[in-house]
Amino acid sequence: MFKWFQHKEYPDFWKDYQAINKLPLPHSINETTFIVFDTETTGLQPKTDKILSIGAFKVKNKTIFTSEGLELYLQQEHFKRESAPIHGLRKSGNETRLTESDAIQKFLKFIENSVLVAHHVAFDMAMINAALERLNLPKLKNKCIDTAQLFERVIPLNRHPKNLGLDHLANFFGIALHDRHTANGDAYITALIFIKLYTNYIQHNSSRLSDFLKSRKRAGLL
Repeated sequence: MFKWFQHKEYPDFWKDYQAINKLPLPHSINETTFIVFDTETTGLQPKTDKILSIGAFKVKNKTIFTSEGLELYLQQEHFKRESAPIHGLRKSGNETRLTESDAIQKFLKFIENSVLVAHHVAFDMAMINAALERLNLPKLKNKCIDTAQLFERVIPLNRHPKNLGLDHLANFFGIALHDRHTANGDAYITALIFIKLYTNYIQHNSSRLSDFLKSRKRAGLL
């Protein structure tokens, strides 16, 4: 009863994002744009911790478009000093630091309706969704892929490293750990891992995007 009272008038940037996410995705993996991203945060609790930075790269047909990357630093009201060495945050003071609202707007404009990819994607999605909730906006609408889960699907069990952390998967594929624990650095490492897994997958499976997105399992956060 009286549901129309609950109708929200969302801002234009959300309407644009919502509209583009109503468009169909390509049928083929090779025609699909993936956004590989990472968030560096003040902690591991999406409801109480905040995003420090976001890094993201576009990937299409096994190519990373480094010139079209996204790197955002967010303003912090209560910055935890202990987070800086853990996350390798720059302290030069020259980076433009955005409000959470501005950062989310830029992120949504960048990702559009692309398929999102992250290592243990549930955590990064939860952090973005928590920021959206603080802005009185709905959750992300994009399809997503977890590189840890994809590794489990693609690589035989007898070849798995002792755990599926980002460092171990990078070492498995011989990928250097440059700029580790920065959002952009981790996003780039994840993109390289994703391309290795993507290449392996299409050598043995259908190139249909719908098949590629199937069988996602719940993953941990670390």
